[in-house]
Amino acid sequence: MSGDTEIRNGRRLALALLGGTMLAGMPAVAIAQDESGQAADQPTPAPAPQPDTIQSIAVTGAQRLEPQTILSYIQMRPGQEYSQAAADQALKELYATELFATASIRNNGGNVIIDLVENPVINRIILEGNKRLKNDKIVPEIKLAPRQIFTRSKVRADTARILELYKRQGRFAATVEPKIVELSQNRVDVVYEISEGPKSKVRQINIIGNEVFSDGDLRGEMVTKQSRFTTFFSSNTSYDPDRLAFDQQKLRQFYLTEGYADFRVVSAVAELTPDKEDFIITYVVEEGERYKFGEVSVDSQIRDFDSDAMSQSLPMKGGDWYDAKAVEDTVEQLTELAGRFGYAFADVRPQFRRSKEDLTMSITFVLNEAPRVYVERVDVNGNTLTQDKVLRREFRVSEGDAFNSIGVKRSTNRIKSLGFFQENFEIEQVDGSAPDRIVLEANVEENPTGELQLSAGFSSIESFILAASIRQRNFRGRGQTVGASVNYSRFSRSFNLSFTEPYVFDRNISTGIDIYRRDFNSFNFRGGDRNTTFEQATTGASIRVGVPLSEYMSLVGSYTFNYDDISLDENQFFADFDGDGVRTCEPLLAGRFLCDAIGKRTSSILGATLAFDNLDSRFRPTRGESISLTTEFAGLGGTERYIRLRSRGAKYWPVLGNFIFSVQAEGGFIKGLKDRGPGVDDVRLNDRFFLGEPQFRGFDIRGVGPRIIRTPLVDDDADPLTPRVPTTNEDLISDDAIGGTGYYLGRAELEIPLGTGARELGLRPSVFLDVGALFGVDTPNLQNFPNGVQARDADSNLLFIENVDDGNGGVTPTQTTNPIAADLVTPNTPLILPNSFISETFLGDSVSPRVSIGIGVNWNSPFGPFRIDFAHVLRKQPGDDTKKFTFNVGTQF
Repeated sequence: MSGDTEIRNGRRLALALLGGTMLAGMPAVAIAQDESGQAADQPTPAPAPQPDTIQSIAVTGAQRLEPQTILSYIQMRPGQEYSQAAADQALKELYATELFATASIRNNGGNVIIDLVENPVINRIILEGNKRLKNDKIVPEIKLAPRQIFTRSKVRADTARILELYKRQGRFAATVEPKIVELSQNRVDVVYEISEGPKSKVRQINIIGNEVFSDGDLRGEMVTKQSRFTTFFSSNTSYDPDRLAFDQQKLRQFYLTEGYADFRVVSAVAELTPDKEDFIITYVVEEGERYKFGEVSVDSQIRDFDSDAMSQSLPMKGGDWYDAKAVEDTVEQLTELAGRFGYAFADVRPQFRRSKEDLTMSITFVLNEAPRVYVERVDVNGNTLTQDKVLRREFRVSEGDAFNSIGVKRSTNRIKSLGFFQENFEIEQVDGSAPDRIVLEANVEENPTGELQLSAGFSSIESFILAASIRQRNFRGRGQTVGASVNYSRFSRSFNLSFTEPYVFDRNISTGIDIYRRDFNSFNFRGGDRNTTFEQATTGASIRVGVPLSEYMSLVGSYTFNYDDISLDENQFFADFDGDGVRTCEPLLAGRFLCDAIGKRTSSILGATLAFDNLDSRFRPTRGESISLTTEFAGLGGTERYIRLRSRGAKYWPVLGNFIFSVQAEGGFIKGLKDRGPGVDDVRLNDRFFLGEPQFRGFDIRGVGPRIIRTPLVDDDADPLTPRVPTTNEDLISDDAIGGTGYYLGRAELEIPLGTGARELGLRPSVFLDVGALFGVDTPNLQNFPNGVQARDADSNLLFIENVDDGNGGVTPTQTTNPIAADLVTPNTPLILPNSFISETFLGDSVSPRVSIGIGVNWNSPFGPFRIDFAHVLRKQPGDDTKKFTFNVGTQF
């Protein structure tokens, strides 16, 4: 076999050499013929190949799109010359539409055929595995949607966007796996399988280069916190690149405030641990030298301001440590000062002169010249229901007035406080028809002002609560308020109709009227059970008129008429112990103070309230003060006569960043003006003050102040010669709070900020300290009968177990024989009234402060506001009732 192969290869080589020789000799023969002048017949050369001309263009594979529509996407047309470059360009144009999965072009003798596979249509977008980020947070952020054309580029973009959303939540270990489920008719479901992974925390924050301030001090200035047990409820322990940049700015602000003008952050690096669960952040800083203020002055280019006088009033002086925050505040104050005098466009620019030799920073605040501006016009836009005058009467600047920035700001706050419009309302300033003219525009978006509430809840005070109310806060667009409400619980029922007109006859005078009926069941405690005592039904009406005394102070006068009907359960507290056939309130059963309270009476009350309020919010204040003083006099008619004083005050301010600290105090005093006889207090029981839950946390309902403890005396051994002793069975001991004529109560509370997630849930925890007392009643007539009360007849004669007629119309005790000495006779046992072996003790009437501390949480839950408190009493008085845990659901607190 190998020999035959070699012979064949040799023959092929010989033929190749012979062919080459013949071809090499052909040019020589041709040249020789030309030189001899002999013409030879030569063939005509063939023409060069010409490009194909497109005769037709056909489309195959189209399902949803018409061929003519597809051809409109490309520039290739019949009659044009076909080339590979033209085909490539057509393919680019087809793929650019993102309608096709694949496309190819082939030329068949001038007949161009375009083969296509269309991209499918999306049937559904499905998210699986997402628990921390719900669908309503992800779907708006992705591009693909049902009935759109599916493209892989959009899937990749959506996958990256979902991962970015999880990174914003601090979940850097999250993964997204897109999957395609093919359906009939060229449709697909796009499924994003999400593995959220753990939240990536900031394990450690390292700071390099700081010498003056410790790492702890600097970490305290940052928003980002290290993940520790104490920061369990904070969302600031997760890594956020934006927060990292913000923390660098916070560090710079802190150092500039402390005088380190050359401070800079050299680098800030966040490293993700290999398990992608934590971050380690490292800052490299340069503190630089500390500066002091040099020469500080004001250069006013406005003639109305004296530069020297303004320089003297600057808060910083030469030699003080440099403080960038003080500089910013000064710029703001000078701008605001210019705005007060009508210079709306005043420009204050601080000019710095730094001296590295003596480490001073000299500053000149240049108040550049600006025209004085006047309000040309006030425009109100966007109100469809609310009348223009409702907004215009809240403006503190009028057309033609000199511009006043404080007046504009106050106008904005007053319109916001109406509650009729959007929360982010701001009065816009627009250039007027001249450089010294400005137009103020109130562009409002009206919010619904009608309220219909139906609610049910549970309270440790009232048990079950049912409430219904309807209110319109902008009745007929005039700013009037009308409302009706009904409340029902185990111990109280009420009905109320109200109307308020804030501007009577378009004058700054407010009026209002309330008509109400309130049924209230008072109670005491017998052991751990609540026991109804007296029932009070109050029917009345109140009229009030208010006038402003200044921007923040007002005076409100009121007149109230009440008809009270107080009664006791006759089956429980009435008896005929005198034997005259008439059942009356029996002090042995009810107590003297309850018997004194029953009856029908009327109260005609004239009141006045002086109030100051500059809080930044009526619902959740964070800054400002509120003070009120109320005086009430009952005696202009009616059966009751007293004077009552009450005062309240509160102050709020932010501390330590986002913490809100508040101090509240209140107190009251009532003096009866009608002598009700010896041993009876001049102030009736239902007019006194009571203190306890919910006002005073840590104490039970009416758990603070004067009270009477009624203890039954029992004969444990049934021996008639042994004295009775107080019972130890708490279920038989009653505790009656009788109120006081004076009280005071103070609260200090620190609201703790939580992370974004907790804020969205409406959680607001706080720590508190409560101090208060209730006092000021006359010592009541106490009942103390260790031997019981002997029954007597209508003539005060003693009654015995057995009695005989003495023949003269009277009775005489039945005589019995003494078994020890037969010659001695003694009367039988006197009759003892039932339940008369009692001992009463008066406790709690002391001005000595009671003190409690604790923690609480407010929660705006979906089923109503919720408040829970855990309190520990540090100081109390004998008789006070304490309570560690209280809560309220479904009612205001």
